[in-house]
Amino acid sequence: MRHGDKIKNLSRTYEHRAALLSNLTCQLIEHKRITTTLAKAKSLRVYAEPIITRSKEDSMHNRRTVFAKLQDKEAIKELFGVIGDKVADRPGGYTRIIKLPRRMGDASDMAMIELVDFNTIYGRDQEAAAAKKTRRGRKGPKKATTAPAAAAPVADVNPQITDAVEPTATEEPTA
Repeated sequence: MRHGDKIKNLSRTYEHRAALLSNLTCQLIEHKRITTTLAKAKSLRVYAEPIITRSKEDSMHNRRTVFAKLQDKEAIKELFGVIGDKVADRPGGYTRIIKLPRRMGDASDMAMIELVDFNTIYGRDQEAAAAKKTRRGRKGPKKATTAPAAAAPVADVNPQITDAVEPTATEEPTA
């Protein structure tokens, strides 16, 4: 039985796993997107999201707590500078995991993990680009029509009964 065994060990000792996740987190902060195995990506998300949450408030205590886990000054600067400002209004869910095809050598499940706010394809930038899109159709843009006044009477017209017959495109008008 595996009662209370919730952590994914990744077939490594505690020290090796801590170093691996720390290095992967530093690379994720630096490059905003990394490719790794699916199991490592899922473990990295659990490890990195609380660290990113700490970066929302730039205090000495938060910097020291994050530095104890990452041990990389450049990653700390990037995290509390650029990333902290961008995720300040997000309540969580800072990373996205996208599954990739299996690796050729050993058929491992691969995945790409990325920071959500730094992807220009899926983020808020796409909504802004959609608003700027020009219409290329033959018809012009639809004009806003106003609703008829409520006081105006509506005529009951039967479309089958007409007084004058207009010529169609195939018929020639008689003179």
